[in-house]
Amino acid sequence: MNQPNALPRTDVVGVGINATDTIIRLPHFPALDSKVELLSAEVKPGGQAASAIVACRRWGLSARYVGKIGDDAAGKLQMDEMGREGVDARWITAPGCMSQSSYILVDETSGERTVLWKRDPKIALRPEDLKREWITGSRALLVDGHDTAVAAQAARWAREENIRIVGDFDNRYPHVEALLEYVDFIIASKDFPERLTGEKNLLEPLPKIFREFKCRLTAATLGRAGVLAWDGKNFLLCPGFVVPAADTIGAGDIFHGAFLYGLVRNWTMEETLEFSCAAAALNCTAPGARGGIASLEQIAGLRANGKRFEPVYSPELLAEASRAATASTGAKP
Repeated sequence: MNQPNALPRTDVVGVGINATDTIIRLPHFPALDSKVELLSAEVKPGGQAASAIVACRRWGLSARYVGKIGDDAAGKLQMDEMGREGVDARWITAPGCMSQSSYILVDETSGERTVLWKRDPKIALRPEDLKREWITGSRALLVDGHDTAVAAQAARWAREENIRIVGDFDNRYPHVEALLEYVDFIIASKDFPERLTGEKNLLEPLPKIFREFKCRLTAATLGRAGVLAWDGKNFLLCPGFVVPAADTIGAGDIFHGAFLYGLVRNWTMEETLEFSCAAAALNCTAPGARGGIASLEQIAGLRANGKRFEPVYSPELLAEASRAATASTGAKP
């Protein structure tokens, strides 16, 4: 029975960063002490958790987002965009402070980007900003690794309710280890495992993180090369899809949103990773962190007919590495 004033149940909840991006397209990346005429400049909403949750909502899931903004025009843009997308957003406003903003330089030739960003410490989410009812009643929770104390609080509440927890990690922020204790699916940038463990070869730190934090999956996104994951018995490699890239902004964010979608739909891990790679690739075909969020039909079409990049690891190497990793724990491959 629902309690009075209880929030409606929702499929996914995201707790973490939003950002307002000024995207500056350049014919080529500028050399030091040079001048380059820009091709265009646009202001668009972005941010790790925020963009992932918007993607889930566009694909038909009910979605809630918890984030912090300043009382400026960028904060109003974030609120307006979440309302337009139909996301149940729970905003905490820091008065007299600037919302997180980024200036993103995009190389027109390659689509690769360089990010210049600023984040006022006052818009860091804190545990006291969070309400338990915003988290409970959901089917999956996404946290990013920036404001680790509040993310750990949300994850603790989710763990108590048997809600599956996905973590998006791109850097080793303070106290991230305490957060990792509560994350079921650790999906990191390709550099994060080395930053955490000191091990450079991804075939070594992914099982090590899996064992240490007792999670259900560890994975590293590899950019256009796709994703490499460890499920405790086998390495799973999903090569990326070849697309005409406008820019790579937000590809990782949409990957995480797609992973949430696959979890909620109870797909196999192989299906979920392939869907995530396809969704991330298509997002690169239009400008902005959310510019290329494709429909489910478009993603299905790319999965069925799209060209893939060459695998960065051979099946033989992955099989050998799986045997080595399982032998160290006594698990059966």
